[in-house]
Amino acid sequence: MKIVSLVLKFMPMNAEAIKSAVGTIPGASVAVDSGDGRMIVLLEDGSDYAVSDSILQVHHIPQVMSVTLSYEYSDEAHALEEN
Repeated sequence: MKIVSLVLKFMPMNAEAIKSAVGTIPGASVAVDSGDGRMIVLLEDGSDYAVSDSILQVHHIPQVMSVTLSYEYSDEAHALEEN
């Protein structure tokens, strides 16, 4: 399992369009919309897509000026230790 949170920066007038675009990305959801041009997006991997693919899709959303990775969790290293 992989979980990532991203901070998006954009012009506040584009918030609804960006929320809508995030909703079309597999495993993505808007956690916080500050209302001032910043948004926290959560990404979770799934059986038929990778978090890295979803991150790239977020980067390609029109009107998003910057994307910053703020948190990443992966239990893959822990699973390797158990074997």
